[in-house]
Amino acid sequence: MAERVYPPVIAFAKLAFRALDLNIEVQGGEYIPRTGPVVLASNHVSYLDFIFAGWGCRQSKRLVRFMAKEAVFNHRISGPLMRGMHHIPVDRDAGSNSYREALARLKAGEVVGVFPEATISRSFTVKEIKSGAVRMALATKAPLIPVGVWGAQRMWTKGRPKELTKRHVAVKVYVGEPMYPTRGEDPNALTDELRKRMQELLDRAQRNYPDSPSGEDDRWWQPAHLGGTAPAPDEAVRLDAAKPE
Repeated sequence: MAERVYPPVIAFAKLAFRALDLNIEVQGGEYIPRTGPVVLASNHVSYLDFIFAGWGCRQSKRLVRFMAKEAVFNHRISGPLMRGMHHIPVDRDAGSNSYREALARLKAGEVVGVFPEATISRSFTVKEIKSGAVRMALATKAPLIPVGVWGAQRMWTKGRPKELTKRHVAVKVYVGEPMYPTRGEDPNALTDELRKRMQELLDRAQRNYPDSPSGEDDRWWQPAHLGGTAPAPDEAVRLDAAKPE
């Protein structure tokens, strides 16, 4: 398909990263195959995760078609860009349509990006995940590749004001070894294994993160188990139930 929008968006992102002096580290980019279908499954800590998870595919020169909620496609600014980059809208009331579209993209040899948590994790740990990524990999025999992203929440996340011009932010993008689901394997067990791998990548990114909170009021972007003031996982579940995205 024609790529009139994606290349200039990538070029703009490079300029923005340079202007903001972002410290972006990608590890494991070599795990992304250069050809053929791929299901990319990333954790979700910010509204910018699709940018950085996609950045993890630069080494393999692949463009990712992310599945994203339909509201993003209806926005007057983001909508034309999302459609122009051939991302996949997800109508939560009619999810089968987006699932079929994702399968078609995979069968055409593309990379499909999924956020299996469905919504941003307020706790900055990996929430319970949905089985869609595993089911797509099983249906198309595509490798399933976990990704851990960390740091972007400091610029824009749920319940916090945007700081899109924040400078010198470090962002870690850790790509894990592929999983190769095969017919006959238990999708629930595979989903549990995917979540485990995503959490391991996130844990490693958090351990290796070079920055620390600047003070007591800046601890919000760290998870509770690392001394931050983000809600613990159980509390995050209650908050999501009270204020669904």
